[in-house]
Amino acid sequence: MKYNVREMLNSFVGGLEGLSTTNPEHVGAFMGLLGAAYEPKALDLKTKELMSVGIACFSRCEYCIVYHSYKAFEAGATKEEILEAAMISVAFGGGPSMAYSVTLLKECIEEFEGDFK
Repeated sequence: MKYNVREMLNSFVGGLEGLSTTNPEHVGAFMGLLGAAYEPKALDLKTKELMSVGIACFSRCEYCIVYHSYKAFEAGATKEEILEAAMISVAFGGGPSMAYSVTLLKECIEEFEGDFK
């Protein structure tokens, strides 16, 4: 299966924006939680985004894989770091995590890596 990862990224971000017009308190609460979680403290943003890639592959959340692979590149992660984070998910999630790592995550890397070089 071929994914249009850029379209998925735009759809997710646009969906959040659209939902915030009808449910601002819910989206605001969600975004507030994310803002607090991703605030650099003992761990920097890049580390948190790499953790997010691993969790996304483990949980098989397609939109999470797309979004956090993009954000990991944006935070300064390399292709190799993103793939290593994904391989941690495989250690815990087995075949399903590997399947998402070698398909959707691979496509994300191919699509987004050039945006940050």
